[in-house]
Amino acid sequence: MRHNHEIAMRTKKNLLDAFWILYSKGGIKKTSAREIVSTAGYNRSTFYEYFTDVYDVLEQVEKAIVPDIEKHQKIIREKGIRLPIEHLVDVYRKNKKYFAVLLGENGDPGFREKIKDVYKALLRPYFQSFGMDNFALECTLEYSISGFLGVMTYCFTKEETPDIEKMVRLLWEFMDNGVMRD
Repeated sequence: MRHNHEIAMRTKKNLLDAFWILYSKGGIKKTSAREIVSTAGYNRSTFYEYFTDVYDVLEQVEKAIVPDIEKHQKIIREKGIRLPIEHLVDVYRKNKKYFAVLLGENGDPGFREKIKDVYKALLRPYFQSFGMDNFALECTLEYSISGFLGVMTYCFTKEETPDIEKMVRLLWEFMDNGVMRD
């Protein structure tokens, strides 16, 4: 039984890897189940044992990334709003190849919204402590998270090997001091 489970997990990983190779080159519109199974060396029925379509594959890839970000909630509860730089650096370094593509030109706009939702949930309690009305709170969250994602997108799509630690430190500096300094 364990042997079958290991084979199934390896097959699924091979299909995911093949998907990612194709998706990275041309986005979702240029990725098909036929190309995935051809690249991975399986037949189409094997693909459909694991996925309903290419959008399901993309969703599973994204879900594998977002939970890492959600781990920040536990750290915030334990250590406050200032997330440890090491943790952020680790999350982005581990998922760098995914962020570069998903936030890039051929990426998934829905992924950007998923990340926004996670960070808004993380930061909402912090900003609520300033006593803002709901409109100001939502605008502040949108502004903060959009800026954060803009910097992430720039770093992951413009730099071959972005200095993730520098990026995270810069983002925290913006949060602490704003963009303009004396």
